[in-house]
Amino acid sequence: MANTTWSRRHIISLIDLVAEEYETILKTAASFREVLSRRTKKVPALQGKVVANMFFEPSTRTRSSFELAAKRLSADILNFSPGTSSLTKGETILDTAKTYLAMGADIMVIRHKQAGVPLTIAKAMDDLGAGVSVLNAGDGQHEHPSQALLDLFTICSLLDSKDPRLELLKGKKIAIVGDILHSRVARSNIWSLTAAGAEVHLAGPPTLLPKLFSEMVEDDRAKLLKLDWQLEPALKNADFVMTLRLQKERMNQNLLPSLQEYHRLYGITRDRLELCRSGVQILHPGPVNRGVEISSDLMDDPQLSLISQQVTNGVAVRMALLYLIGSTKS
Repeated sequence: MANTTWSRRHIISLIDLVAEEYETILKTAASFREVLSRRTKKVPALQGKVVANMFFEPSTRTRSSFELAAKRLSADILNFSPGTSSLTKGETILDTAKTYLAMGADIMVIRHKQAGVPLTIAKAMDDLGAGVSVLNAGDGQHEHPSQALLDLFTICSLLDSKDPRLELLKGKKIAIVGDILHSRVARSNIWSLTAAGAEVHLAGPPTLLPKLFSEMVEDDRAKLLKLDWQLEPALKNADFVMTLRLQKERMNQNLLPSLQEYHRLYGITRDRLELCRSGVQILHPGPVNRGVEISSDLMDDPQLSLISQQVTNGVAVRMALLYLIGSTKS
């Protein structure tokens, strides 16, 4: 395991992560990726710790990935399901968190459809002096830190499998295409990718890409973030393309004429990738609407798609995050 220093108790947002913290995460994830390649894939790094997976919103990849990561670290796991919990009897979210605290939870991994819930619970735990760490597994339209970090790790590992590091992305062009407005993944990736010095182009229809995104980053990083309401400028000479799912469950008004029209204008196809640099790679956080944001043949093409690597790397990255916050001194 990498020799690292880490002092952050919670991971709620990537907005204030500094380069040294990103490098620590990348190096620690690389160490755990090596562990996962062994015959015995388990280490006692969090033995005796209790990880509570509190998912108030449906999830397949993120929840399973965190559960497997905790098991690989030898932690004990508490899994929360809202449909069979006391929430149905009127219990508050904060009281649910306090219940898990009373059961000995050391780390709470929280996903919720409303932005701010993980931060609220983290503050409550701090006020109680509980010494509990909180990891945001996606909150509303706010952020999804672990997804952006596994995306970062996947890209850096492709560029240098032995030593993934931030400097590898400096000067690279990355296009993020799709439903930017509702995407917590896009928000977290903006922070991580611009911190690495990558040029990030956000592309999508004006209804899903408001001008406010141009003001997300400041100072030297501001010039790295571009908004494109047409697909072609974003794809031109791009090194990586990240396409995002249309989050119809979060759309409360008619923001698109039709899915067919969206695919015609913004869907990623093999022909459109000809605008990109040779060797371009495709990422997608999942789940995927095949034939809408990306054509099926691209998604299944191992020469172009990094989607499977993202899922695999997600376990190593989440092991790294659980280990780092779980090892923080009280």
